[in-house]
Amino acid sequence: MTDAPGFSTLQLHAGAHDSEVDPSAAPIYQTVAYQFRNAQHAADLFAHEKEGNIYTRMGNPTQQVLEERVNALEGGAGALALASGQAAVSHSVLNLVSRGSEIISSSHLYGGTYNLFRHTLPRFGVEVHFVPPNDPEAIRARINDRTRAVFAETVANPAGTVLDFESVAGVCSEHSVPFIVDNTLATPYLCRPLSHGADIVVHSATKFIGGHGTSMGGVVVDGGTFDWTSARFPEFSEPDQSNRDIRYALDAGDVAYIARMRSQLLRDLGACISPFNAFLLLQGLETLSLRMERHVENARKLTHFLQDHPRVRNVHYPGLPNHPHRVLADRYLPRGPGSVFSFEITGGHAAAVDFIDSLRLFSHLANLGDARSLVIHPASTTHAQLSEEDMRRSGVTPELIRISVGLENLEDLKADLSRALERG
Repeated sequence: MTDAPGFSTLQLHAGAHDSEVDPSAAPIYQTVAYQFRNAQHAADLFAHEKEGNIYTRMGNPTQQVLEERVNALEGGAGALALASGQAAVSHSVLNLVSRGSEIISSSHLYGGTYNLFRHTLPRFGVEVHFVPPNDPEAIRARINDRTRAVFAETVANPAGTVLDFESVAGVCSEHSVPFIVDNTLATPYLCRPLSHGADIVVHSATKFIGGHGTSMGGVVVDGGTFDWTSARFPEFSEPDQSNRDIRYALDAGDVAYIARMRSQLLRDLGACISPFNAFLLLQGLETLSLRMERHVENARKLTHFLQDHPRVRNVHYPGLPNHPHRVLADRYLPRGPGSVFSFEITGGHAAAVDFIDSLRLFSHLANLGDARSLVIHPASTTHAQLSEEDMRRSGVTPELIRISVGLENLEDLKADLSRALERG
């Protein structure tokens, strides 16, 4: 193996294995706790003087392989796997804020994230400012001493907006504010945000990483380059009284951010991933590059097909030549902008619902990134909790339909879409 293994090699081999048994696949360590060799060994583990396993709520060997593998694929310094993508998003922010803190976020977001930012965080005294995507001046205008992070998605769900990493990262770096990027729709195969200026990456591993709609999980990746000794984050340099006075920025080195998340949030909030789900996500990772190539190929051809249909307007897919973010897609996602796109159908809300109900091959469900093609009406489901104004900010209209293209035969997918469109 070379000094710098390629992506397909890493997705199969990265991550620790049991050297005593030396299995070819990571085992499922389906256990709650782990035997201590003696009382001193237990004390050393709890004092962080020795590495090892204590309790699966804080970590598990199967989970560790998943963390190390995703970290290797993203090019990070460390990672933490969690019970869901929503847990990954919430933990990525909660690790930085306290009452009185502020976050700046792109307004083009997945509905669950938007709801977290718009309603839940403010209940705990954290204010979130939504700004138009890729507007560095709007971000700069909102930054103050209470700002703790800027948040955005690589490819926005469902608007299809492509993040202009360079412009946003430049503002964040200028003001020493960490830049968090949700890379779920792109995956590390299509884009590695850390190489474009992001400081932290989050994934809903439930989606393309797992790839088969069978298991929940999320991952947070620490880039290891942000200076956590900054006066903006005293909690990283001051002693943590809940954890033997560790000073994360000084004692944990380049993994200070992820070490604090594991030691505090995972310990106290308990959003641990199950060992079995970690195992299933590892199986998905082994074929990620192959699946993404087919996903993108199908999506490119389907969006061109839909763009030419008289009942379809505004196909939101940055792989199309006329999409306003095609230049950004070519720059940051040269292998393709993924396989999730949306479009608007003539006839409004009623026509959108009728179209979805007429599909036979596309599965109608609230998920994406499955090997099977999926469809949903965001305004009445994933974004239904948003106000009309918030929907508009997120790029959601009553006639918008979101599609996650799977791995089926392309002609079968076209036939199903054509049949449903012809009903109008």
